[in-house]
Amino acid sequence: MSRFERMRGRLRRAYESGRESARARRAETDERVASPSSPGPEAPPTATVVGAEPPAPVHSSTTSQDDVEVPHALRIAAAWCWRLIVVGIVTWSLLKIVGTIRIVIIPLAVALLLSALLAPAVGWLLRARLPRSLATGVVLVGGLVAVIGTLTLVVNEFIQGVPELSEKSSQGVRQIQNWLKTGPLHLSDGQLNRYIDEAQSWINDNTEKFTSGALNTAATLAEVLTGTVLVLFATFFFLRDGSRIWRFLVRLLPVNARWKVDDAGRASWGTLGAYVRATVLVAFIDAVGIGIFLVIFDIPFAFPLAALVFLGAFIPIVGAFLSGVVAVLVALVDSGPVTALIILGVVIGVQQVEGHVLQPLIMGRAVAIHPLAVIIGIAAGVVLAGIAGALVAVPLIAVLNTAIRRLAARTVPDTPPDAVVVASQAP
Repeated sequence: MSRFERMRGRLRRAYESGRESARARRAETDERVASPSSPGPEAPPTATVVGAEPPAPVHSSTTSQDDVEVPHALRIAAAWCWRLIVVGIVTWSLLKIVGTIRIVIIPLAVALLLSALLAPAVGWLLRARLPRSLATGVVLVGGLVAVIGTLTLVVNEFIQGVPELSEKSSQGVRQIQNWLKTGPLHLSDGQLNRYIDEAQSWINDNTEKFTSGALNTAATLAEVLTGTVLVLFATFFFLRDGSRIWRFLVRLLPVNARWKVDDAGRASWGTLGAYVRATVLVAFIDAVGIGIFLVIFDIPFAFPLAALVFLGAFIPIVGAFLSGVVAVLVALVDSGPVTALIILGVVIGVQQVEGHVLQPLIMGRAVAIHPLAVIIGIAAGVVLAGIAGALVAVPLIAVLNTAIRRLAARTVPDTPPDAVVVASQAP
């Protein structure tokens, strides 16, 4: 037996003997209180005033006679109110802190999503006997090459098609002007010119706002680059040392809470991985379905629009639809209203198939979230952190749902707490 095991056995025996001594002293004290050895002096008789009302009984939830005068329902309501106020203040403080360091929080959240997506690939390479650092680097570089190659194809096709789309856009504007003149509105040239002048004056009046927005965008370029570098580094270390980082965090908790938090954390990580992989699959199916119809109807920018649908599908319910609306507008400019209506029907049909077939079938019950919770989460994410908040909101809700359910469940751990403690103390 090693010195560590002997020391551990001595500490456990000392701990058990201390607990037995405390139990014995507590039992002796309880026995003395229940049956005192010598009766104490009798309390003097209390004088009773004829006609006086007996004292009001003190409720078990009160600490003084004055609280008895307050109705029980009001006491409960007041207790709930001040506790909710405390929770609200703490939540508001946390949101302020997160808003202050969002340049760090958002890249770390994106890195977690990418790690959950790429973790199976790293596992395959590790099973192929590659070193952990090499496997992580290969997966990360491969993902970067795929993303950069896709963006390059999208940009090149967009640049090639811009002149044709601009010409057709001009034709579409002229058709709209002719319809305004000859259609049910019967607008004259003077009215059209007045409306155009008003639009131009509005643009001139708001030029300063647009310029300031562009300057703000340029000012945030450094933040975007910093966030990108942080995402890459964090993703690499999450993939390579994720288990070690998690064990370190669990080791900081009290001993009795370690196995529960470890179980909830591992279940939440499984939920996050299932969500990310299912979202990628659903987004790919959406992009292929809409892209096929764009190719059939010879809509320009079919590949960039399909890529836009793929990226938009990462925001559930609303993302793919909004990106599909862009395809509808391009079809309207290029091929007219009939084709645009057909593409709109395709977008709506794909969304219905996604919501009623793909999401329940692929994601399953592990990450099932009510649509109302999804909408509220997306809205809150947009308000707090813009597009990045909308991207992170739903997986955050899914992870919290799984973690809270596991923490609230009254289950027995698969391994005894002592084994978890010893495992957590291992390097």
